[in-house]
Amino acid sequence: MFINRKRKEINIKIVYYGPPLSGKTTNLEYIHRSTPPSRRGDLIALKTHGDRTLFFDYMQLELPPIQGMTPKFNIYTVPGQVAYTASRKLVLQGADGVIFVADSHPDRMRDNLYSLVDLYRNLQEAGTNPRQVSLILQLNKRDLQNAASVPTIRQALRLEGYNIPTIEAAALRGDGVLETLQTSIHAVVRRLQATDRGHNGRTR
Repeated sequence: MFINRKRKEINIKIVYYGPPLSGKTTNLEYIHRSTPPSRRGDLIALKTHGDRTLFFDYMQLELPPIQGMTPKFNIYTVPGQVAYTASRKLVLQGADGVIFVADSHPDRMRDNLYSLVDLYRNLQEAGTNPRQVSLILQLNKRDLQNAASVPTIRQALRLEGYNIPTIEAAALRGDGVLETLQTSIHAVVRRLQATDRGHNGRTR
């Protein structure tokens, strides 16, 4: 989080993470289409010739002022391909919240797990405690006829016993997309407020 007191802005970073072709960019494109132009910036997408994310997708979302400060959410996606590990690490730096987009196709469980392990590893290498980042799990492509069950995906991701907000989605149709983002925003704001209260309560 970065606070610009001169401009009365709070800049917060949310990153969409997940395996290749899980729907990260599709989420961002739907958010961009669904947000009033007055509340969003341009959607910047850097893609390969095959229309896959090369470095990142990015947009900024502005919310109404809170206590005189305007929250600006800088929203990124990362490339899921193995070859772009360095890009993922760079985009992940300074993230306040992460939305992990898992693919519901039964054949993608190993890819989902690999990407989640990669997320935790990159956070730790950046010196960030994964538990200090607000994590939301989106189970995308729930419109597939053979979509894996929610318990199956959570088990494949080894998340049994972890209290991570989980939202089912079909990003191509927009189902669950805005709910996922809203859940992430609320989780980030609550965490930042709790951190701020903790700092203010310390004896100086």
